[in-house]
Amino acid sequence: MIGGSSSSAGNIRRDIAILYEDNHLLVVSKPAGLPVQRDASGDESLIDLAKAYIKERYKKPGNVFATAVHRIDRPASGIVIIARTSKAASRLTREFREGRVERIYLAVVEGKPRSRSHRLEGWILKDRRRNTSRMVDEGTMGAKYACLSYRLLGSFGGYSLLEVHLKTGRSHQARVQLADAGTPVAGDLRYGSQRGFGHLIGLHAAYVK
Repeated sequence: MIGGSSSSAGNIRRDIAILYEDNHLLVVSKPAGLPVQRDASGDESLIDLAKAYIKERYKKPGNVFATAVHRIDRPASGIVIIARTSKAASRLTREFREGRVERIYLAVVEGKPRSRSHRLEGWILKDRRRNTSRMVDEGTMGAKYACLSYRLLGSFGGYSLLEVHLKTGRSHQARVQLADAGTPVAGDLRYGSQRGFGHLIGLHAAYVK
């Protein structure tokens, strides 16, 4: 990871805690329902808020550079790394692309997985027009290999808590693969959940290294 002197700056806004900050990085905890970047809705994004925070805190004139080097889905919550310089963005994007970054999610899913721990592999095809993804056969045009592993932490009232390790970073990957395995993420109506929770789903990006 890129280092530097860290500072404890508080929050970007009340529900967006800053976990780490230096001259190169801003690591924050994103609440569910907030897009990382602007989407078709035109709603304010995490990057918009981060730029405003940097501009005000450091009294920067003109435009401010801030870009997310990875994304988590809008209805999910958790850790997002934001690069404050183009050099940091380039280096970290390469680290993610080459699979050198460890990412762990906590997922509340419907039902109970067949195994206490398991590895899920397959091919995912993204539908950009509908902003959805689905599992397809190997060799399908445009499909990308996807892999994750999970460990069952506990079950309660028809739900289970999983520790999910992403090995690849495909669009909606954890949501699609867990649904395909018969355990959709709780609240995720788009991918088979039986009950919605407003703008929330049971998926939290808990760890990045």
